Amino acid sequence: MSQPEAALTRKAIKTDRLAFVASDTDEAQEACSRLSALYGNVAPKKADVIVALGGDGLMLQTLHSYMGTGTPIYGMNRGSVGFLMNEYREEDLPARLLGADITPIHPLNMEVIDRDGYSHAARAINEVSIWRQTSQAARLRISVDNRTRLEELICDGCLVATPAGSTAYNLSAHGPILPISAPLLALTPISPFRPRRWRGALLPNKARVDIDVLDDNKRPVSASADHTEIRNVVKVSIHEDSNVEGLMMFDSDHGWDERILAEMFRY
Repeated sequence: MSQPEAALTRKAIKTDRLAFVASDTDEAQEACSRLSALYGNVAPKKADVIVALGGDGLMLQTLHSYMGTGTPIYGMNRGSVGFLMNEYREEDLPARLLGADITPIHPLNMEVIDRDGYSHAARAINEVSIWRQTSQAARLRISVDNRTRLEELICDGCLVATPAGSTAYNLSAHGPILPISAPLLALTPISPFRPRRWRGALLPNKARVDIDVLDDNKRPVSASADHTEIRNVVKVSIHEDSNVEGLMMFDSDHGWDERILAEMFRY
């Protein structure tokens, strides 16, 4: 989102009705009680802004729950990681919300066929990951937009990450960090054995990725969209759903672009 667009969105936002949701930890629950006493707490469906108190796991859960509703989510860190969260402060919360940048994100759709021929579907905000289920390495064939690009990838697995998810599992697997507004997806192998030197690909966010599991009886594979896992899969199809949008809010003095730059220069 450009700065003019962000500014217009900030002017349009209201902060009269806030909803607070919290993880189960004592720290998050205590913060929720204090903030509710200060600012009130309405039902999330009636809120102008939903404030999530916890870590990145809670932020993902909240984004999944309210994806497509048009209600922005503002996270404050009461958890262990907090890359998706803002600093926790109780004072002047409405003013912080009015000054925050709003970042739209689009989820990935994962469509799966399992060994028994059943179809499954799930959404991912961070990534869709394919992973071997046993000690045997997975054998995968990867196609992009109906064209086979890798006839055989022998590996622990692979993943397709959004810009929002590029600093999560994707980064741990040595994948690239993507700016939040980049129209890209990261296709990243996990512990590749053959071809050993293949380090993945950057794809347009319009691309469709199809992954066929080879020798699925001997080398079973599971597929996960964030926290939704399907086991014994034979085919996985992944594409961005541009028709569905979630809205994340970040303090303007420490927005997503600054977080990405800081992570890129971390050593």
